[in-house]
Amino acid sequence: MHQFKGQPRLPKFAVPRRYDIRLKPDLDACKFAGSVAIDLDIVDDTKYIVLNAVELSVDSVMFTNRDVSEVFEPLKIDPVEGDEILVLEFAETLPIGPGVLSIGFDGTLKDKMKGFYRSTYEHNGEKKNMAVTQFQPVDARRCFPCWDEPACKATFKITLDFPSELVALSNMLIVEENVDGHLKTVSYQESPIMSTYLVAVVVGLFDYVEDHTSDGVRVRVYCQVGKANQGKFALSVAVRTLELYKRYFAMPYSLPKLDMVAIPDLAFGAMENYGLVTYREVALLYDDQHSAAANKQRVVTAVAHELAHQWFGNLVTMEWWTHLWLNEGFATWVSYLASDSLFPEWKVWTQFLAEPTEGLKLDGLAESHPIEVEVNHAGESTEIFDAISYKKGASVIRMLQSYLGAECFQRSLASYIKKYAGSNAKTQDLWAALEEGSGEPVNKLMNSWTKQKGYPVVSVKFKDQNLVFEQSQFLSSGSHGDGQWIVPITFCCGSYDVRKNFLLQKKSETLDIKEFLSDKRDAASAWIKINVDQTGFYRVKYDEDLAVKLRYAIENKYLSPTDRFGILDDSFALCMARQQSLSSLLTLMGAYRGEPEYIVLSNLINISYKVATIAADAAPELLDYVKQFFISLFQPTAEMLGWEPKKGEGHLDAMLRGEILNALAVFEHDLTLNEANRRFLAFLGDRNSPLLPPDIRKAAYVAVMQKVSTSNRLNYESLLRVYRETDLSEEKTCILSSLAFCPDPDIILEVMNFLLSSEVRSQDAVFGLAVSKEGRENAWTWLKVNWEHISEVWGSSHLLTRFVSTIVSPFASFEKAKEIEEFFATRTKSSIARTLKQSIERVHINANWVQSIQNEEHLVQTLKKLAQRK
Repeated sequence: MHQFKGQPRLPKFAVPRRYDIRLKPDLDACKFAGSVAIDLDIVDDTKYIVLNAVELSVDSVMFTNRDVSEVFEPLKIDPVEGDEILVLEFAETLPIGPGVLSIGFDGTLKDKMKGFYRSTYEHNGEKKNMAVTQFQPVDARRCFPCWDEPACKATFKITLDFPSELVALSNMLIVEENVDGHLKTVSYQESPIMSTYLVAVVVGLFDYVEDHTSDGVRVRVYCQVGKANQGKFALSVAVRTLELYKRYFAMPYSLPKLDMVAIPDLAFGAMENYGLVTYREVALLYDDQHSAAANKQRVVTAVAHELAHQWFGNLVTMEWWTHLWLNEGFATWVSYLASDSLFPEWKVWTQFLAEPTEGLKLDGLAESHPIEVEVNHAGESTEIFDAISYKKGASVIRMLQSYLGAECFQRSLASYIKKYAGSNAKTQDLWAALEEGSGEPVNKLMNSWTKQKGYPVVSVKFKDQNLVFEQSQFLSSGSHGDGQWIVPITFCCGSYDVRKNFLLQKKSETLDIKEFLSDKRDAASAWIKINVDQTGFYRVKYDEDLAVKLRYAIENKYLSPTDRFGILDDSFALCMARQQSLSSLLTLMGAYRGEPEYIVLSNLINISYKVATIAADAAPELLDYVKQFFISLFQPTAEMLGWEPKKGEGHLDAMLRGEILNALAVFEHDLTLNEANRRFLAFLGDRNSPLLPPDIRKAAYVAVMQKVSTSNRLNYESLLRVYRETDLSEEKTCILSSLAFCPDPDIILEVMNFLLSSEVRSQDAVFGLAVSKEGRENAWTWLKVNWEHISEVWGSSHLLTRFVSTIVSPFASFEKAKEIEEFFATRTKSSIARTLKQSIERVHINANWVQSIQNEEHLVQTLKKLAQRK
């Protein structure tokens, strides 16, 4: 038996073809009984069958050979908990050929949000349990014994026994239903061939709304009783998205129905189970009266992302977790394609820039990982559900699409999906299809982006009518790595009509650009923008002359919003890496006064938060000047937008109003704080008050918490009351993410303890972890004191990494980094190892940045000058 321990993959003696699964959940006792009959082929001489199972009590096992109708019972049934396998040892060698493995088992419906688990909800004031599955990445084995690897595809026939008053859903339509007293038995159609992680079951009390696509696919949104109206928006999005993808992928949706279910407790935002997609309530439900514009957009991108997986992931599945990015990067990218098609006025392709920004942040760390990361053991797969797989993955796909052209890219994708439908694929298979369709060296080009971690910074200078390009690996620490890439460079000279593309394949290259510099656009005045529209996944560093011209172009709105975004984002990253001064970054930020575009302002706001915190760490006396400058920067836009929605205003105005008022609240702008308090009091008197529409509630809550202290607790208590009285998940998470903005460390500690209480769903606790600068030390002490409990409750999901990264990363001293390392030296576990290293690296980066700011001359004068500008 020892030969099977510690192995990354299951042995290939047996190949599963079909599962016949029967489950009987007991929602009161929080247990389930089950049986599975697995049709398999024995393909090698063996006395063993090895499959995955964990936390299941196996009570009977039998193998029947089909050819000779002989029954074999195992001598030994050995569960190996550490490897999550079940080893069945037989007395004699099993005959090669088809057979059936039958297993009876029992399990527990835990509350860990993985495997077959319980979620809780209220119905008529009574707390009830529902049973839900979450199998990705490797938790189908917690529900039934199986070959729990993506490449081991099979068909699934599912039967459920459950209380007759409830609703039970699975991947397929019901084919048979019988009621015997209080027990209902339902059998579902056999599924098409698919991976175990996509099997799904949900049992609970639900309402639903229904529609059909033009070719007859039944689409439903299920939600808690009484919330059906909140599912109508997602329903219409789903129907339109299925039809859009049918055209884009040149292949219809492959199942007869699609159900989407709002689950109160779900570890991920959503999960793409074939034909039965589960979502957190906040990602599926939309309430016209009480949902913010940002949440409306979140519903669209979540639905579009999960439905993309029905083709890219479910129909064509990655061969192993190393290729997870194929699923997630692609679904992230294509969700923007769908959202843009359904809601062009939202300008979501400009908003896509938030994806590469997050990817670049994580990939600028020495402790990053390649897109194609070697996963040696299934247990390691949890940690790669991160910004590299999703956001960098989406960004390099967009970069490639931009390079190959939209039409060629779409055509090649359709042929890839057709070729691999019903089976598994690797990254190289996608590159081969795109290479064949385009005639371009896609494999060579993309390997430099997926097989090594990191990305380049391209330094550009203008010399003798030439542009000199140099690439080196960018690291946020300020050091240079030794990576080298094939970089698709695009640039414009003085106008978007004058542009050029080329591949930078060496460390440096010189380009003669005389032809671009006509009399009207001579070298002295022409701005030059590299990485046009930010389609490339790299940073750009301009020499001083080029940077000055770009700043002028920004002030005069000569550049597109995406390019204004990119110049700011690159400048911020270079400043953090100590490759340019904070004074030069602040001067550039000053050029964005009066900036009209949502995505640019949103990024400006996010950068302002980080700059304010780091400046306060460097020299507390800087903070007042920094706040004055940012208030002067954001106030004009806030005054233009006002506090209340204007008739006929756009979706982006609604989102921007909330973000800009939130920024003014964080920077303690008196007028904003007072007005927010006034409106909050009106809202407490009437929850439907027009004075506090959903888009500005977060800003008002943050403003209210800014004035709370241990001697002035009233508004804190009032906010907790709103939390307790609302049944809208979106409202609860909005409040949780506002509570810790209080400057009183003692209140912060109360908030942190509240996160651990039974009043906060464990999936939602992470929303309250981002604390004010004043509360950082208390939050760290709280994490240490409660680590055993936190590790126990959240340790089996990816959410544990959020506790570490959110609380650890904001620190900015080498002493603190050492203290954190020492604390975790005896407490680390494999599921947080990478996150911990990344978080400590961020503390070092912050500490170095603080030191460089402390040595910067004339910073106060720069800030004073900028704050006084109008």
